[in-house]
Amino acid sequence: MLTLVLPLTEAEGPSPLMPHTAEIIFGFVFLILLAIAFAKLVVPRFEKAYADRTQAIEGGMNAAKQAQAEAKAALDKYNAQLGEARQEAAKIREDAREQGALIIAEMREQASTEADRIVTHARTQIDAERAQAVASLRREVGTMATTLASRIVGESLEEEARQRRTVERFLADLESSESARQAVGTDG
Repeated sequence: MLTLVLPLTEAEGPSPLMPHTAEIIFGFVFLILLAIAFAKLVVPRFEKAYADRTQAIEGGMNAAKQAQAEAKAALDKYNAQLGEARQEAAKIREDAREQGALIIAEMREQASTEADRIVTHARTQIDAERAQAVASLRREVGTMATTLASRIVGESLEEEARQRRTVERFLADLESSESARQAVGTDG
């Protein structure tokens, strides 16, 4: 059982769902005025706020890009300075090594010079002491030889000139016999 509901006709009266024509026109005019007022007053404010917001965002992005560029430039400058500092430190270390090597060479040279001077001084001193010892030994040997010769010969060899000649002759004979002994020892 289906029943059909048919729309009411004018005879029955106005439909409660359908507004009056005057209300439709009034609503339409009000909607147009509201749209005009909205377009004139609200939309420009929204657009201005949107433009301000966009500009603020773009400004912030530009500021961020600029800050990032400045930070990159500062980092590059820092890295360059760090590289220069490393190069300078390496140069200083190399200079210090070279100076150390020079100082060591100078100290070795000074030590060698000092050692040569000490050896030369010691040889000079040894030669002087040897000459002094030989002279002293000659006097003692001369005195002993004169005394011994006086006893053997039986006459006094007290005269100084005679004594000196005798000692010189004795020492010369002694040196020549010693040289001959060394020559024979090296040949054999």
